[in-house]
Amino acid sequence: MCDLPKLSRAVSRALRHEPWLYELELDGEGWTSVDDLLQALRGESPEWVNLEVTDLENMLLSSPKRRHELSGGRIRALYGHSVPTRIVKPQEGPPQKLFHGTSRESLEAIQSEGLRPMRRQYVHLSEDVEMAKQVGQRKDTDPILLRIDSAAAHGDNVKFYRGGEKVWLADGVPAAFISVVPQDE
Repeated sequence: MCDLPKLSRAVSRALRHEPWLYELELDGEGWTSVDDLLQALRGESPEWVNLEVTDLENMLLSSPKRRHELSGGRIRALYGHSVPTRIVKPQEGPPQKLFHGTSRESLEAIQSEGLRPMRRQYVHLSEDVEMAKQVGQRKDTDPILLRIDSAAAHGDNVKFYRGGEKVWLADGVPAAFISVVPQDE
C-alpha cells in the first residue's frame, strides 16, 4: 500500500515548487504529463518503483483538500506554486466574503500593507472560517482570522482566481478590504 500523504507531499513539491528536480516541464497553466511524473517519482523512492496512475487517483480521493487535478493524461497542482514562471489562472468573480488565517505577528504588517503573496505566486484565501483557521495554525497555534470583503475588492479591480473547491487566489488584497474576525465568531 502506498503512503498517500507522503506521495501527496512529493507530488506537491514536484508540481508546485521544484519541477526541475524531477526533470518536469510545466505548461503555462501548471500541467505536466502523468507519465513523466510517474517516471520521476519511481526513481525517487524504492517504495514507488511500481507507482501507477491509480496511486495518484487514490491520492486525490484521499486528500481532505483538493490540491491536484488529473485530466487527459496530465496532472497539475491547483494552487500553492512558488515556481519562477507564473501559473496563469482565469479570473473569476469571488464570493461576497473570503477568509485568511495568519500569525499574530503578521497582523500589523497586513493591516498597513494588505495581503501579499510572499513566497507564493498568489495570496491564498478560504471560503470558510474553519479552513482559514487550519491554514493559520501552520504559522501560529492561535491564529488571527481575517475577513476579506471580496465583493468590494473585486469591484475595485482586485483580481480573484479560483484555486480549488474552497480556495481562492488573489494577486494581493489591499488593507482597506480586510478586517479581523472577532474571536467569539
